[in-house]
Parts: sequence; structure tokens; C-alpha cells
Amino acid sequence: MSAQAAPVDGAGQRPPAGATVAELTERFGQDFAAARAQIGRVIVGHQEIVEGVLIALFCGGHCLLEGVPGLGKTLLIRSLARALRLSFTRIQFTPDLMPADITGTMVVSEEDDPATGRKDRRFTFARGPIFAQMVLADEINRATPKTQSALLEAMAERSVTVGGVSHALDRPFFVMATQNPLEQEGTYPLPEAQLDRFFFKLDVRTSARAELFEVLLRTTGGVQEEPSPVLDSAQILGHQELVRRVAVAPHVQDYVVRLVLATHPKGTPGGGEFSTPMVDRFVRVGASPRAGQAITLAAKCRALIQGRPAASIDDARSVALAALRHRLILNFEAQAQGATSDEILRNILETLPLEAPGMPGAGPAALRG
Repeated sequence: MSAQAAPVDGAGQRPPAGATVAELTERFGQDFAAARAQIGRVIVGHQEIVEGVLIALFCGGHCLLEGVPGLGKTLLIRSLARALRLSFTRIQFTPDLMPADITGTMVVSEEDDPATGRKDRRFTFARGPIFAQMVLADEINRATPKTQSALLEAMAERSVTVGGVSHALDRPFFVMATQNPLEQEGTYPLPEAQLDRFFFKLDVRTSARAELFEVLLRTTGGVQEEPSPVLDSAQILGHQELVRRVAVAPHVQDYVVRLVLATHPKGTPGGGEFSTPMVDRFVRVGASPRAGQAITLAAKCRALIQGRPAASIDDARSVALAALRHRLILNFEAQAQGATSDEILRNILETLPLEAPGMPGAGPAALRG
């Protein structure tokens, strides 16, 4: 009962050597659309979530998805791994999960020694489930902080150290973590410093009437759709490199800077110059420089999706909520009044001027060949 996704012309093909900027940009848009179409064969609706996850992947970041169970979060990343020919593992976080259960551990192995005829015992490293290109950290807030930090170290360093030996992770390496906002008993909320490691935080909402109707048709019938592979590791790594080459005009970069600074209330270091009364009232600590990096990279990626070689202020505004919502620390009054990070950020986006005097030095003006 589900419709087949139309193929995208040219998707999945490698660009020719010496390809021009226009050709690389066009190929990026085709590949992004192809990956999104393949996921759409399995996932009904949630277009913003699918696009956000893909943007985070092509920017080299990681995603945190928050939503109640049963909304297709696990199916999303499993479908993404199949569409991109990437290895996939799922880690179910529980209170008794240990760091070695994620990273791996040293084990004793026995081998026959031909010279002596005896068993030769030695320590070998048994890899954990973190050694995959796409990792689903399901209900990450159910594990202890010690175990959470083991995963987040791998996210930041792209390597795992066990027994004094560092083991590099395959690239691209992408972690999608999920957490349930309803159940708080027996959970360990991620500390702010660890939340900051996630490129995006995406809120997965319940499907609308028409979407739920289609979900039931697809999942209770006799035919199950499967995504077809359209990209591989080398192509994804090439696209990640291309994203960083996209131009950001000085006034766009300055808008991102002011957007991040606007989350800092008066009385905090660097705060007050661009903050709104709502920020001063409800925010205790604003966003870190990582927020500006995430907004800039995501804006570059969005420009490529639309076939443009330079990011715009609209690109930055469109990704601001996903990049900032988990990086604000609200005070007690915000909790008492029911104010949310999204409401505060929308207030900033509505009031922050697109341009302001005192802009720092100029940046790149065009996509570097």
C-alpha cells in the first residue's frame, strides 16, 4: 500500500575528477534527495526529523532525538544505515550497562604454538558495539554517567582507548541517541557538557491523522518496503568535506555570532548586549561556541541542498532551534512558569536584527574551489 520513491537522476554516482563547484553542488543535492527518498519509503512523515538527521550526518555531527516510544526513531536510523551502505549497531542503555559493554574489553585467547606444541595464551581486544559507522544509543538517559561518558568520548574523539591502546573508529561515524521525555524514574539526565556534544536535538512528535493512517496501512499489510542503497562511505566523506568549503558571507557569520550571544543573559560573561528580556528572565547559562559551529555548518549544508554555493541568514535561522534548544540552561523561574527553550529561542529569532553595526572582519566570499 506504500508508494515507491522515484529515483533521483545522477544520485549515487561519483563526481568526475576535476568537477566544478556547480557540478559538486548539484551532485550533493541529488544524493541528499536520494537518501531522503529512500528513507521516505519506510518512514511516514517526520520530514523535518529526517532532514535534520541527514544534515547532522553530512556535517559530521551527532543527533539526539527526544520523543515517546513507538514513533519510529529506531526504524529511522536503521533505514538510514541501509540507504547509505553503512554498518549499524544498536545499544540498549540500561542502568547496569558498563563502559566495556560499549567500547569492548581485553579477553584471554588461546592459540596453538607450532614451535612448542603448547597453548599460547594472550590478551586480545574484543571490539564492542561502538565499532560501527552508525550507532543507535537507545534511551541513553537510562545508563549511568560513567557509561554515558564512554559513548560521548567516542563521539568526540572518533576513537576508543582500552588498555592504553587507542583504536580508531571507522568513518563516517554517526551516533543517534534517543531519550524518553515522559519517564524520569531510574534515569540519569545527560549533563549540560555532554548535551553540548550533540550537533542537533530533534523533538519527534506524534504523527498527524493522515500520517498515522498511512503508517497503519504500511505496517499491517503484507508488503514491507525496504530502502535501497544509494551512497557509500567514500561519497559521504566527500560530501562532508564539501560542506566545509561552502562560503559564509561576513554579515551571515556575524548574525550567527549575535544569535549565540543573544542566549547569554545580563550578568554573565559576554552576556547582555544582544539578549532579550525573556532571556534575562529565564536563562541561567547561554549556548557555547559549539552552537555557533553547528549553526554555521548546518546552514552551509542547507545551502548545498538547495543548490546554492553560499549560506544565507535564512539558512542559519532555519536550523537555529535544533542547534540551540539543548544548549540553554534555564533557571528555576523558567521551570516554575513553564517557559521552554524553544519559546525563548523563537523570541530571539523574532527580535534579533538581521544586521547590526560593529561587524568584525570579513570572511570568505565564495565557495573555495
